[in-house]
Amino acid sequence: MGSLLLPTLTKKREVDSIIRDTIDKVLVLRFGRVSDSICLQLDDILSKSAREVSKFATVSLVDIDSEDVQVYVKYFDITLIPSTIFFFNAHHMKMDSGGADHTKWVGSFHRKQDFVDVVESIFRGAMKGKLIVSCPLPPERIPHFQLLYKDL
Repeated sequence: MGSLLLPTLTKKREVDSIIRDTIDKVLVLRFGRVSDSICLQLDDILSKSAREVSKFATVSLVDIDSEDVQVYVKYFDITLIPSTIFFFNAHHMKMDSGGADHTKWVGSFHRKQDFVDVVESIFRGAMKGKLIVSCPLPPERIPHFQLLYKDL
């Protein structure tokens, strides 16, 4: 499957290091698990796109089941998987995709070109000094999730 081609991070220091050391490129971190079918679908898109975006992005996977990365799972409030977080020069990049949460992309992309378009948009915005960019995809190709609060 595609995830075998992408590096998988399981330690906090590995995540710290890649965030700190990825310079002048978008860092794409997919938080999820290899046993999840939607994660595998996204991993396939990411691995097929990695070469195409390699001049302006680096893609890695983060195993949310690893005890050592739970600090990131909690910090980014990763409750749904897959969740994809973007960085540029160690700055957390946000994207307005029409939902309440601009901090991460939740779910998979419909196709490879959607992922490439999102990463290009983040890269162009970051090069202009922006920390939040607008999603270039039409609303029907953006996954939306209803958050339900029960017994609060």
